[in-house]
Amino acid sequence: MKNIWQDLPRPFFILAPMEAVTDVVFRHVVKHAAAPDLYFTEFTNATGWAAAGDRAIGGRLVKTDDEKPIIAQLWGSDPDAMAKLAKHCAGLGYHGIDLNMGCPDSSAIKSGSGAGLIRSPEVAAELIKAAKESGLPVSVKTRLGYSRVDEWEEWLGHLLKQDIVNLAIHLRTKKEMSKVPAHFELIPEIKKLRDKVAPQTLLTINGDIEDRAHGLKLAEKTGIDGIMIGRGVFTNPFVFAKPVKRRLMTSFEATKSEEQPETQSPRETVFSNERRQKGELIALLNYHLDMYDMYSEQTKRPFDTLKRFFKIYIRDFEGAAELRDQLMHTKSTDEVRSVLASVSTTQTSNV
Repeated sequence: MKNIWQDLPRPFFILAPMEAVTDVVFRHVVKHAAAPDLYFTEFTNATGWAAAGDRAIGGRLVKTDDEKPIIAQLWGSDPDAMAKLAKHCAGLGYHGIDLNMGCPDSSAIKSGSGAGLIRSPEVAAELIKAAKESGLPVSVKTRLGYSRVDEWEEWLGHLLKQDIVNLAIHLRTKKEMSKVPAHFELIPEIKKLRDKVAPQTLLTINGDIEDRAHGLKLAEKTGIDGIMIGRGVFTNPFVFAKPVKRRLMTSFEATKSEEQPETQSPRETVFSNERRQKGELIALLNYHLDMYDMYSEQTKRPFDTLKRFFKIYIRDFEGAAELRDQLMHTKSTDEVRSVLASVSTTQTSNV
């Protein structure tokens, strides 16, 4: 099986797996806004799937052919179940398997999964071995440790010895959750460990990375291979956008530009920029609605699950709070479109 990780640019950018967020609908929204280099699914439980099949996983493995490359992120503590689901994912056309060994959710930890595996390194190794039976490249996403930051060397060293293609590290412990700043200061030491133990394994960093520009600076400074962004997409859905290269003006264009009088005051420019941003965000929300309708039969997600996404688009402009409140009382995508259309009509009439 081809190792797609080797074909990615350096540094590569990944949309982080997020439960009840990165389904086929939202992945298409992010792709439409500004595509990452690699997609991950939501977390899919191996034990549940092995016991009850697709009806146990709620559309988490639904994907489309234009999502390339895409990795299935799996979690669990049963190696046999993991091997079965990983093979199933290979049959579905996934390009790799990623094992979640960092989720801090209490239910995952009680079952010996997620961040709970930090305390069970032998089981973690067995799960990696089981996932490799699929023939797909296997990677791991984890945290620095369970309770203490100084656990990182022993835990990450153990994972690096398992011959995985990529190790993605959320630079916090399970105990820290996201309540403290990410430990960027440890990256040089982690990279030294990787270079010593498993130089063939790619190293990806996650946590507090704001956007592509921030990630590029971090990669240039530290030499890491990949950047994973999760929560940042909630404050900026265009988080993976590449900087626009401006064309140099000809001498004639420059002269004409200097001759043009100022047509907007600074205050007018602010309002113009706000209106443009508002238009882009509302257009992206409308696209999200279209994607939800398109895949609703496959994902079977209730309409109310859409409402958690409204804060991504309806913010940072005048009247955003009131508009968001209106949208939270809607009961269908058509109602949302109607509210958005009325706002656009009002805005146009006030111009």
